[in-house]
Amino acid sequence: MNIQIGTGDPKPFAVPRRDVRVPIEVGIHLIAPGAGSGKESTFTQDVSARGAKVLSAKRWKRNQRLTITALRGGFQSLARVAYCKPVPGTGFAVGLELLNPTGKWIVARADANEMPLSGGAAVAPPAPSVRIPR
Repeated sequence: MNIQIGTGDPKPFAVPRRDVRVPIEVGIHLIAPGAGSGKESTFTQDVSARGAKVLSAKRWKRNQRLTITALRGGFQSLARVAYCKPVPGTGFAVGLELLNPTGKWIVARADANEMPLSGGAAVAPPAPSVRIPR
């Protein structure tokens, strides 16, 4: 008896994203649990309520767990590496699934002008928080 299961070409299908991606650059820390596992400061390319795409100099492993923390504001989450793809001349594009996000993403306005402080130092005005659509 000759039984053939799973023959033929697989049928491609597209699952539409449920979340809107917002293209914003936010400074973040990525930290892998465990001694010597890795730590990196980098930026997001886009974010959504359930995920983020970040640029990384490091190749992260698929399904690896990381902590993502925004440099400004109170956003933090445990995240799962969904993918890690090479970007020529840049490093890697890393897709993160946010597992338990808390806080808000904070970004600087593109039109923000620096405000002088006493003593000659300058800082950017406070950045607004951004609501990510669900």
